[in-house]
Amino acid sequence: MNQFRLDHPDLLYLYLILPILGILYWISYSRKKKALAEFGEMNIISQLMPYASFTRPFYKFGILLLALSFIIFGLAGPQFGSKIQTIKREGVEIIIALDVSNSMMAQDIQPNRLERAKRAISKMVDELNNDKIGLVVFAGEAYTQLPITTDYASAKLFLSSISTDIVPIQGTAIGAAINLSAKSFTPDTEASKAIIVITDGENHEDDAITAAKAALDQGITVHTIAMGLPEGAPIPVSSGSRDFRRDENGNVVISRLDQKMVEQIATAGGGKPVIANNTTTGLNVLFTEINKMNKTELEQRVYAAYDEKFQLFIAIGLLLLFLEFIVLERKNRHLKDINLFKAPK
Repeated sequence: MNQFRLDHPDLLYLYLILPILGILYWISYSRKKKALAEFGEMNIISQLMPYASFTRPFYKFGILLLALSFIIFGLAGPQFGSKIQTIKREGVEIIIALDVSNSMMAQDIQPNRLERAKRAISKMVDELNNDKIGLVVFAGEAYTQLPITTDYASAKLFLSSISTDIVPIQGTAIGAAINLSAKSFTPDTEASKAIIVITDGENHEDDAITAAKAALDQGITVHTIAMGLPEGAPIPVSSGSRDFRRDENGNVVISRLDQKMVEQIATAGGGKPVIANNTTTGLNVLFTEINKMNKTELEQRVYAAYDEKFQLFIAIGLLLLFLEFIVLERKNRHLKDINLFKAPK
């Protein structure tokens, strides 16, 4: 069965011009009729103007509206699905495990660690081509934010909603995030797989190094991005707040990058550790590494491709415009007695 769709449906709003033109034409016609009526009776005036036609302008205007209707519909891009096309996609699968613990709000990397990481991920998504991507967020526990997908628009939408409030239990369970990420890839696929862990490295919950080794044993490479600076920074109580979190003794808590932990996780996972700073986040470096991975066929889709049919409607519209042009408002002196629109007696 053929399917139908419009490539630019918003252009159908141009149809609103037609009733406006109709109103303007009626106003013009009424004024002209009123002006003629001031000279006398219409049946007398019509005898004084043998070549004038009071119906042809209506037909010309009707043809004009019809022509515009076809042209507008053509501009909207009518398409009919009639061809079957096979699409093959080749790429890799990437899961980004993003730390959303409170320490990621530290501002040693501007505007803060979490926001800088989100911006870098967004730019990376813009550069993906056929690769699959998924998002896992973690603090004291890990959760799948976005299942593995090629829908990059959804990836950016879910990314924009990530905050430190998205995980109710605080902490930094990097190991749990790696384990969940490893389970989030497409089952029974031979595609190359990579996990990118973005964290400040303050792991307080589990054995992340063991989790990275287990992932590598499954053929999954684990890269890390250390988001933070060694000197650290205080953690704001809330976004935009000038008040900082304090310990039980009332001292301001300073969150410092655990660079050694981040490097050990990447080494155990056969990946590359990258240290972020205020100049770069390092995702481009990892993206280069990922592009070196073997790309395999991720999926094969068979769907109806659409044939463009706008040419037909544009052609009809132009033909009607030509017809409107050659139809005169006045009668031809040789054909004035012929009335094509009057039925024979």
